[in-house]
Amino acid sequence: MTLLEAHSDLAVADLDVPDLGAGSGPAWLDAWLDAHRADVVGWRRSFHAVPELGRTELRTTQMIAKRLMAAGLEPRTLPGGTGLVCDIGFGGRCVALRADLDALPLQENTGLPFASTVDGVMHACGHDAHAAMLLGAGLALASAPALPGRVRLIFQPAEEVQPGGAIDMVADGAMEGVDRVFALHCDPRLEVGRLGTRVGPITSACDVVEVRLTSPGGHTSRPHLTADLVEAIGLLITQVPLLLTRQVDPRSGTVLVWGAVQAGEAANAIPQHGVLRGTLRTADHATWGELEDTIQRLVESVLAPTGVTYELEHIRGVPPVVNEAVSSGMLAGAAVTVGGPDASAETQQSSGGEDFAWYLEHVPGAMARLGVWPGHGAMRDIHQPTFDLDERALPFGVRVLTHAALTALTA
Repeated sequence: MTLLEAHSDLAVADLDVPDLGAGSGPAWLDAWLDAHRADVVGWRRSFHAVPELGRTELRTTQMIAKRLMAAGLEPRTLPGGTGLVCDIGFGGRCVALRADLDALPLQENTGLPFASTVDGVMHACGHDAHAAMLLGAGLALASAPALPGRVRLIFQPAEEVQPGGAIDMVADGAMEGVDRVFALHCDPRLEVGRLGTRVGPITSACDVVEVRLTSPGGHTSRPHLTADLVEAIGLLITQVPLLLTRQVDPRSGTVLVWGAVQAGEAANAIPQHGVLRGTLRTADHATWGELEDTIQRLVESVLAPTGVTYELEHIRGVPPVVNEAVSSGMLAGAAVTVGGPDASAETQQSSGGEDFAWYLEHVPGAMARLGVWPGHGAMRDIHQPTFDLDERALPFGVRVLTHAALTALTA
């Protein structure tokens, strides 16, 4: 079923958005977008209407594979059926372009005519747009008379799942033979038609810390006869983040924030079990490598006087995305080519995590932030039920990805 069949109230005109980079070339890209802009928008809306959580993106993967095969390409789906890679062109040099496919477990509240039809699941991070733009860039590149090398499309599952589907892609050989890799991520704080770039770290490492505590329990009138588990949790909540600030370089942007705590039910009973969970983030790759031992040492020292026993689980997430200077410059240059000198903007490092970082453990590359704010009205942030984007960003993103790939192949 096509998008228009699934949503008959949408007219073709609703799918055609202005091309902010029209005429910026090359001629074959202009021609492809002139003919297929509405298709790119339609793909995004179709992905959006039927979102799929990490490692369940079967429909999305199949739809992308079908479009690529119809263009004479040979996509290869991962063994689990979610995610695929597809090479375009020939030659020894190879540049990869990556998009993620998965949605989030959120109930959509946008009122869009193509809103999620899956209860409790929505594309609240722009992955529907990422996939549509990469599919558009791939098919546009396939229409070129010739390419100066190979472009590898990486449609990745499970970006929202730690430690991320990028590990699956790398293990399956997605980085083999690749010289450089690029990605775009929607940014609702940046106006459409602009691209935010940065040299160095653009996201942070993100781990999960879970402490499970055990005590003999007892009556709250006799805390001296047992180990006070709730007091121990309180000490962990306040002391570990504080002590951490004296164990790491403050310039690393390291922060531990607890997000969940459970212990006890009765007001007059010291509980036997409790759990404390939080996220540990840092902007520095070297610091990330040291944090597991540091947290273990701090938890042990804080709990030692309490008599409470514990089990600590430190779930390693993703390293920071550290943009290589040349690659970041290529993305900025692509934005200028497409939208003029004002299209390139500087962006700040985020404390959020992104598993694109795993690709950069193998080859140089960069991620840029694609403006999706229309320039007026509220900035609807990602990971919120009201998130939406200005679809004029889609053809702009297709052009940026295409130009970045061409530049990297001829550099």
